[in-house]
Amino acid sequence: MAEIIPFDKREGFIWLDGDMLPWRDAKIHVLTHGLHYASSCFEGERAYSGRIYKLEDHTERLFESARILGMKIPFTPEQISTASRRVVEAQGFPDAYVRPVVFRGSEQMSVAAPLSKTHVAIAVWQWPSYFDPVQKMKGIRLTIADWKRPSPETIPYKSKAAGLYMICTLSKHAAEATGYHDALMYDYRGYIAEATGANVFFVDGGKLITPTADCFLDGITRRSVMELARARQIPVIERHIAPDELPRFSECFLTGTAAEVTPVSEIGAHRFAPGRITETLMNDYHDDVRKPVSSVSLRAATG
Repeated sequence: MAEIIPFDKREGFIWLDGDMLPWRDAKIHVLTHGLHYASSCFEGERAYSGRIYKLEDHTERLFESARILGMKIPFTPEQISTASRRVVEAQGFPDAYVRPVVFRGSEQMSVAAPLSKTHVAIAVWQWPSYFDPVQKMKGIRLTIADWKRPSPETIPYKSKAAGLYMICTLSKHAAEATGYHDALMYDYRGYIAEATGANVFFVDGGKLITPTADCFLDGITRRSVMELARARQIPVIERHIAPDELPRFSECFLTGTAAEVTPVSEIGAHRFAPGRITETLMNDYHDDVRKPVSSVSLRAATG
């Protein structure tokens, strides 16, 4: 097994509050509000051949997530997108994972912290496919999580808020401890919701079925794959999906920035065979994220 390098011991640069800092100098205090009260939101993005896929969409969602959490980002969306590109260039990784994060600082330490400043950091690192490439082509195995996605009346589910991932971590740890790759989460009503860090799709009679995103995040990769499916004339249906429907589906796959498009071979006692639609959308997504940027759009992006 390759040696794991702790993230605080890595090399390179991190953009923090407008400054490009040496990686190991990008530090915050232990009493930062975001650490204690989860007043933080983030984005997960990928760069392919130096270009961040759907960058403007991710930046827009970052600002909306911060707004929902009552934090005002002290930069414009254009400044954040430009900073993201600068960090990718500074790190020198053509293919990489990009993590912008917004958090309240250490000015106040209590549940209410109206005087705490809002900070922004952007880090970039090499992160291959979320799942092992060999296993990915065969399909990954999911168990059923004990935790459920809460009611939208109890969480800011439209925000990519750090606190919402606590039950995802618990569920994925439990899945891996029992030999699975991930876990499928139901929602508070008992409908199928998502995996711990990715949206889920099923195939039924040539149609693509995916849960209605009414209590979990509507992923940018999710929307991209739906667009790719419609371009192929594959019908896409968003609806509530009950667990007892699982036996009727022939294919299943996950989507997400980290997961990309990952086939699923097993959910508990149910089996799926990665088939034509899954393979088609895997290939289409692979091509879409690597599309060359025209000279006109490149000049506009780099300003």
